[in-house]
Amino acid sequence: MSNLSPFVSRGLFDELFRDVNPGYYIKPLHGEGLPAQIKVDVKENPGEFIVQAEIPGAGKENIHVDIDGNVVSIRAQISQLDSENKDDKLLRSERYFGEVSRSFQLSADIDEEASKARYENGVLTLNLAKKLKKSGQRMSID
Repeated sequence: MSNLSPFVSRGLFDELFRDVNPGYYIKPLHGEGLPAQIKVDVKENPGEFIVQAEIPGAGKENIHVDIDGNVVSIRAQISQLDSENKDDKLLRSERYFGEVSRSFQLSADIDEEASKARYENGVLTLNLAKKLKKSGQRMSID
């Protein structure tokens, strides 16, 4: 049974089929398809949060960021389509499309109007300005 353990992690059928006919085994052209989740890095400084989110394969027009107080939601439609020639015979197609999303809560509310976003080389960078809290105000007692 221990001899099978290396095969199980990569797929027993794939390993056996590749060994039987190695010329027919074709690796995916674009990786494994849609990411399971948007990966983010979040940094904080006194005036803002800086969020970097990996969203490869998405067009800037297909990325949506929603802010509700201190909750940030990122949603993106991702598609990978290969060009085809009418003279080509399609042997295998590994196109993918779908939607990924991610929401998380920050430690302070966000000032949406003072915040900025840019998308470059598959990475969405959000500079999320913190809302200034008024301090030193007296609470009225009824």
